[in-house]
Amino acid sequence: MSEEKANPKAHLVFVHGASHGAWCWYKIRSFLETAGYSAICLDLAGAGIDLTDPNTVLTFEQHNRPLFDFFSTLPPGEKVIVVAHSAAGSSLTYALCNFTNQISMAIYVAAGMEKPGSIDHSVNLWYRRLPPLTEVFDCTYALGEDQPPTSIIMKKEYQRVYYYNLSPLEDSTLASMLLRPTPARASLRDLGESKEAELVPRVFIKTLQDRIIDPSKQDEMIRKWPPSLVFTLDSDHSPFFSAPEALFNFLLQVIASLKSA
Repeated sequence: MSEEKANPKAHLVFVHGASHGAWCWYKIRSFLETAGYSAICLDLAGAGIDLTDPNTVLTFEQHNRPLFDFFSTLPPGEKVIVVAHSAAGSSLTYALCNFTNQISMAIYVAAGMEKPGSIDHSVNLWYRRLPPLTEVFDCTYALGEDQPPTSIIMKKEYQRVYYYNLSPLEDSTLASMLLRPTPARASLRDLGESKEAELVPRVFIKTLQDRIIDPSKQDEMIRKWPPSLVFTLDSDHSPFFSAPEALFNFLLQVIASLKSA
C-alpha cells in the first residue's frame, strides 16, 4: 500500500455512521495528512460511492464487508487506530472481537459503544429524542409492505435539525446532497461475551449537543463499559463538521498516549 509506505506515522481508519460515507471525514483527514499522518476513510456497502443498492444489504456482514476486507489486507504485525461514528460503533465492536491483534486503539465518536454480550437492537436506544420512525425517516420496503423496511433515510427537513444543528450551513447543505438510505436490516447480532474486546484500549468522544444519541445515553454507555479515555466536545452529532479542530486535537492526544505507552 503506497500510502502507508510513504507515511510511517500512526495509521488511522475511519468508519462512517448511518447514511453517511467516507466523505464526511474530509476535514479530519485533511488535518491528519497535513500533520503527516496516514488516514483512510472507508465506504461501507451501500454507502458513499459504493454502488451497492442498500436495499439488497440484508446482513451486518454484507454492510461491513469493506471494513473486514481492509483488515484482511493489512501486512502481518501492522496495527491501526479505528475511529467509528454513530451506528458504526457496532462495526468497531465487532472488529475488536474479530481483529483484536490488528487494532491498537478503538475510538468511538458519539458512537454505540455497547459491551459484547449486552447489545440492544432497539431503535429507541439511539433515537430517544426523535419522533416516530416513519415521521422522521423515509422508509423503503423492497421485500414488501408487510415486511420491515430494507432501508431508511432521514427526511431532508430534519437532517439539519438532528444531524447538523451546530454545523456550518455549507457542510449540512453538502451532506444533504450526499446522504444515502442506510440498510435497515444490517444490525449486529449479539456477539456474546468477548475477552478479546477488552485487550484493546478504547476512547469515547462525547458530544454534548447531540440530538441523535442523547448525552445521558452516552454517559450510560461509558458507565457500563468504561473506556481508557473520555473526551468531551461541545458539538452536535457530527463533530467532524461542527468541531473538526477540537476532534483533530483529541486524535493527536490519543496518538501521543499510544506512543508513550
